[in-house]
Amino acid sequence: MAAPTSISFAVRRCEPELVAPAKATPHEFRQLSDIDRQLYLQFQSPGYSLYAHNPSMQGKDPVKVIKEAIAQALVYYYPFAGRIRQGPDNKLIVECTGEGVLFIEADADATVEQFGDPIPSPFPCFQELLYSVPGSEEILNTPLLLFQVTRLKCGGFVLGFRFNHPMTDALGIVQLLNAIGEIARGAQSPSILPVWQRELLCARNPPRVT
Repeated sequence: MAAPTSISFAVRRCEPELVAPAKATPHEFRQLSDIDRQLYLQFQSPGYSLYAHNPSMQGKDPVKVIKEAIAQALVYYYPFAGRIRQGPDNKLIVECTGEGVLFIEADADATVEQFGDPIPSPFPCFQELLYSVPGSEEILNTPLLLFQVTRLKCGGFVLGFRFNHPMTDALGIVQLLNAIGEIARGAQSPSILPVWQRELLCARNPPRVT
């Protein structure tokens, strides 16, 4: 199937909400590395995944399944439910507040086939499939993740997501998304648990060469 030259559809979104970890998590501070605070890395990065209708999921709402899986995954990846603060000497610190991540439920008058194969880049109508919540694009003191799950009229759905880049890179967000996917499919816990060792990438004061 060729990629479409253009695509247009209507999207109906619910109000954005915060999804917190499913269980209580520690309130603590986690230091980001000196690499993470570089200005060229301080941006929000979006991504999209398109899923066709799966007959085995008949009767299950992808919005509800993914929303619950996010809450469960945040129990293990709880720093993502916090907020980045400015620390001493301009260092960045994650305050693990447990406040949660932004989540949007939506429906679109579109089908998987309308997006084409392969899907063109940039993703068609990406603004509609990942709403930029006002005030959420800053690096400091804002939710570290934004999700929008959009149901399609064919039974498929689009998972749009945006992550705070100082918090994670592409490999890190893929690991988190895999954890959400595993839990959505029935796993009790992620197969790969997160490890926080950002201190290994912090400069010593005074500097010491070994």
